[in-house]
Amino acid sequence: MSIWSRVANVFRGDRVSGEIDEEFAAHLEEAVAEGRDPVEARRAFGSALRQREESRDARVIGWMDSLRADVVFGWRQLWKRKVTAAAAVLSLGLAIGSCVAAFRLVDALFLRPLPIAHSERLYEVQYSGVDESGEQNVDDGSAYPEFVAMHDAVKGQAELIGASDIAPADLTFGGDDEMEKAGRQYVSGRMFAAFGLKPVAGRLLSEEDDRVPGASPYAVLSYDYWTRRFGRDPKVVGRTFHMNEAVYEIVGVAPKGFTGTQPGTMADVFVPMMMNGMVKEPESQWFRTYMHANPGVAIEILQSRMDAADHLARVDTWKLLSKQFPNAPKQMVDMFLGQKVTLMKAVNGVSGIRAAYERALLALSVLVAMVLLIACVNVANLMTGQVAARAREMAVRVSLGAGRARLIRLVMVESAMVGVAAAGLGMLFAWWAAPFVVGRISNADMPIRLALEPDGMVMVFGVALTVGVTVLFGMIPAMRASRVRPVSALKGGEEPRGGVKWMQGMVAAQVAFCFVVLFAAMLFMGTLERLQTKPLGFSAERILLVDASSEQPQPEVKWEMVAEQMRAAPGVERVSLAGGRLLDMSFTTTFVTVNGEPASKVPAYTRHISPGLLETMKIPLLTGRDFTASDTNPGQAIVNEEFAKQYFDGVNPLGSRFSFATNGNGPLDKQGEFEVMGLVRNALYGDLRDSPPPTAYLPMHAMAKTGERLPLRYGVFVVRTKGAPSAMSETLRKIVKQAAPELHTGDLRTQQELIDTQTIRERLLASLGGFFGLVALLLATIGLYGVLHYSVVQREREIGIRIALGAAMGNIARLVTVRVFAMVLVGAVAGVALGVASVRYVSSLLYGVKGTDVSMMVLPGVVLLVAAGSAALPAVVRAVRIDPAIMLRAE
Repeated sequence: MSIWSRVANVFRGDRVSGEIDEEFAAHLEEAVAEGRDPVEARRAFGSALRQREESRDARVIGWMDSLRADVVFGWRQLWKRKVTAAAAVLSLGLAIGSCVAAFRLVDALFLRPLPIAHSERLYEVQYSGVDESGEQNVDDGSAYPEFVAMHDAVKGQAELIGASDIAPADLTFGGDDEMEKAGRQYVSGRMFAAFGLKPVAGRLLSEEDDRVPGASPYAVLSYDYWTRRFGRDPKVVGRTFHMNEAVYEIVGVAPKGFTGTQPGTMADVFVPMMMNGMVKEPESQWFRTYMHANPGVAIEILQSRMDAADHLARVDTWKLLSKQFPNAPKQMVDMFLGQKVTLMKAVNGVSGIRAAYERALLALSVLVAMVLLIACVNVANLMTGQVAARAREMAVRVSLGAGRARLIRLVMVESAMVGVAAAGLGMLFAWWAAPFVVGRISNADMPIRLALEPDGMVMVFGVALTVGVTVLFGMIPAMRASRVRPVSALKGGEEPRGGVKWMQGMVAAQVAFCFVVLFAAMLFMGTLERLQTKPLGFSAERILLVDASSEQPQPEVKWEMVAEQMRAAPGVERVSLAGGRLLDMSFTTTFVTVNGEPASKVPAYTRHISPGLLETMKIPLLTGRDFTASDTNPGQAIVNEEFAKQYFDGVNPLGSRFSFATNGNGPLDKQGEFEVMGLVRNALYGDLRDSPPPTAYLPMHAMAKTGERLPLRYGVFVVRTKGAPSAMSETLRKIVKQAAPELHTGDLRTQQELIDTQTIRERLLASLGGFFGLVALLLATIGLYGVLHYSVVQREREIGIRIALGAAMGNIARLVTVRVFAMVLVGAVAGVALGVASVRYVSSLLYGVKGTDVSMMVLPGVVLLVAAGSAALPAVVRAVRIDPAIMLRAE
């Protein structure tokens, strides 16, 4: 009989048994037909049971048939204990799903190579040198002259590729009403060919598209954007759209899977580098340089040639810059010319999101790993208790000849069934959880999209995790079952208590892990609470920010006309104009010189505002006056308290004068003087985590040398509404379009949304930390219950005898719980030590909280104490209800 027939017969047990019985009956009938006595014929065949088993062994694969039987029996056992099995599957499923979800994020952001040809030969060009403080610094921003020089130096041996950061850009495919945001990346025309990419439609950018500045307004769409925006319409090739000051023609669609060189941020539109005006600015370091080496070329040689070419290019650039900064100090020159080129592997691309969320993902990974350990210990404890309850069954099996390996396999099969079911549930959870986490950290200013499609690495991780977890939680109860003593078990005797001691030790570890998870959750939630309640120095309530820009600079009267029409709109309380938004993570700094003295080493922050903006934002004016329409820039300024403290020694600065300088090392290129007209309270500027910096508020429109006010290309209308600000968005957008068609409105966002953007990471850590804390607490409670239940089962006879001898309920409760509660205390102490020791690894994620704060430690301890009491109550009730007569009957 073939091997495949034997395999198939394993799953056709009834049919195989019927065929065997029919065969035996046929042989008997044949013997009777030949004249033999039926009794003698049956005796000649021998034992019918043995013949049937030998025949069955010949028709099926024995070990596989035995395994099938174990699976069927295991399913019956799990179904008999539905509640316990469901608890085990649910707890393990959440833990496995959390681990797989975390790994999906790590894989997509850190491990998955770029979908290009020979990604292992891709390097990023970095520049190392000494900064102003004398410390070593590494930067990856490149200027175009250096890029060209390095490209020529390694031509024929490697391909150099320039790629900017992927940033949101306003696109218009039709009228202004169709303006939308898309991720734009400026790239070298040689990039697609160097990466071995082929177009899905049309063509890709070429070297010819990237030769002359502003001469090639062509664009390539990503496959993802082509699918989302155009439904994969091939007719999109040839269409045009408006972006910045140019009309671009779509020439093709990039292949599926390639969304740029920055994991975590997907490019929707690729355009040539030559379409960026900064290619004409020799000092602008606005893009990254990648090197794709040819096979067999030594990287050290390439690095040496690029370093030499970069230095010569910097020398030429400084000859141009020296005319702009004739008095530049030697330190500044040495810093610029002393940069060294280094090459770093970029198999996975380069992304700023990695740096922003690396520690957060690491912290979450540690949390989910701890939750997984707690879940494994929990399920191991539950299954050990169930094995103890089946001691008689195991003893009978041993008495009938079952070996130790047979009992281990029986329990491991049940564990595997629990593990597989939990893995299935976990995969469903991971499929939902990973995109959910990405959605929580994404926002309009920094949209994050990861390629979360399962790949081989994720599948291998999931399988390995399932196998490892199954062995981890299944081996202990399996070994416990294999040590059963038939004589003692069949008499109802007491088993050795090594298992109880081991389980109590695991309780300590479980509590320690749970304490660390709760402790971390408290730190993350405390950080979020501190940031959300931090004084801003202004009122964000009912503030709507309307970004507006124009291709050509617009005069002051145009901007004021739009503001007046906004003020007349129903539901608007106040309208002012600003050069930027508060707390949008953008910074404008310069250095200050007072009375001709050298500029301060501490930079000042500047913000351009119109008259009335201080009142609109409710920034208190302490002394002096607000701006008026006649104030000029340079001319008048309003400063905050920190500015007065830093530059005027805290003295009332009204009437004092200062100037701005272009460098903090001296009064270089001193700009026009400003007279301080007012002093305001400190207000946060760009980063919610920073203290209010020294800030100078300047009139909105700068003055030309001719005395005329310079027109503006960009401004932000700051609108305080009477009701919900979001309800005014469309109304204000229409007002801008009707009053000034030249102005294009971008995002309309509330000030509160902008503030909330800065706490995305903290809200993510707080919410997920709280979730994992609750899961860990639930698992720890179930685990404690399992240990206490097992302890009661193991000591039923002892407890029954004590009750028969008159032991009080309090004594019984203390007997059942004292050792476990001692382990809880040991685990809590260990958890405190682990938690305090781990704080330094997550200190960069915290704000306003410390690991040594009493409140951070007390609350997790109280919660664990309550959980332990809840877990102990059912076990105590079971112990005090033991019937002594039943226990003594076994004697």
